[in-house]
Amino acid sequence: MVREKVTVSTQTLQWKWKCVESRTDSKRLCYGRFVLFPLMKGQADTIGIAMRRALLGEIEGTCITRAKFEKIPHEYSTIMGIQESVHEILMNLKEIVLRSNLYGTCDASICVKGPRYVTAQDIISPPYVEIVDNTQHIANLTESIDLCIGLQIERNRGYDIKSTNNFQDGSYPIDAVFMPVRNANHSIHSYGNEKQEILFLEIWTNGSLTPKEALHEASRNLIDLFIPFLHTEEENFHLDDNQHKVTLPVFTFHDKLAKLGKKKKKALKSIFIDQLELPPRIYNCLKRSNIYTLFDLLNNTQEDLMKMGHFCIEDVRQIFGIIEKHFGN
Repeated sequence: MVREKVTVSTQTLQWKWKCVESRTDSKRLCYGRFVLFPLMKGQADTIGIAMRRALLGEIEGTCITRAKFEKIPHEYSTIMGIQESVHEILMNLKEIVLRSNLYGTCDASICVKGPRYVTAQDIISPPYVEIVDNTQHIANLTESIDLCIGLQIERNRGYDIKSTNNFQDGSYPIDAVFMPVRNANHSIHSYGNEKQEILFLEIWTNGSLTPKEALHEASRNLIDLFIPFLHTEEENFHLDDNQHKVTLPVFTFHDKLAKLGKKKKKALKSIFIDQLELPPRIYNCLKRSNIYTLFDLLNNTQEDLMKMGHFCIEDVRQIFGIIEKHFGN
């Protein structure tokens, strides 16, 4: 545990922040306490509430969302030679903490032979998926049997309650809590004749992110949410059948794409979207929609882009501007 003494000067005009306490209680529980000062009266509550919501709801995490067993009739079946039922194994898989830079989903597996304990260390996953705690328990094989489980790993945000009817191939959905931040609190202390305030933020994470990493990512995501309001042009909305519709600029890149020769189209396939200097949130949304190259992007209409999760009008406008740079006049 690291502790630092906080000293505040009432003459300071610029905001300062620092970590005043940091500790790792276990591989799956990290704690950090941060301070931001000096703030005018009322500002600490504004920042604290927004940061807490961003910490709990705007940070992506990685979870196991699906498991497939062979020849298992239903979730509450028992398997000869395994101490746990299928349902108990699914609950243990739900608790596995993963860290990754994955976009969308990927496959993993478990293939072991008993008798032995099965832990998270037995998961065979891609190199870009890291298991935070290899000792997490999955099952206990009491006899000399083979256990093979196919897994699906997904990166997303928030939580996802799976329906038992989602999969028809004999696999079982697992409710996923993608949030790497377990809890977040803020407290406010006044000083200087109660005209200024100090904000304290407490963050607990599951170990896939440190509290400091979570604070940085939540701050970036919170800034992205407010970027549309920084632009001077206001979007035109009109009501139709109680639905909000937005008038978008005409997407003319399809016409330009159709006029390009084979060589130029091939060149577009070699321009990846991470070369387009896109904001991180837009880049992540495109990746999750399996858009990897400029050619993939041009094959989507503005309506397609607007249907993507977390996309807004300003995001589409930014994409228009970036594509225009590549096509020129």
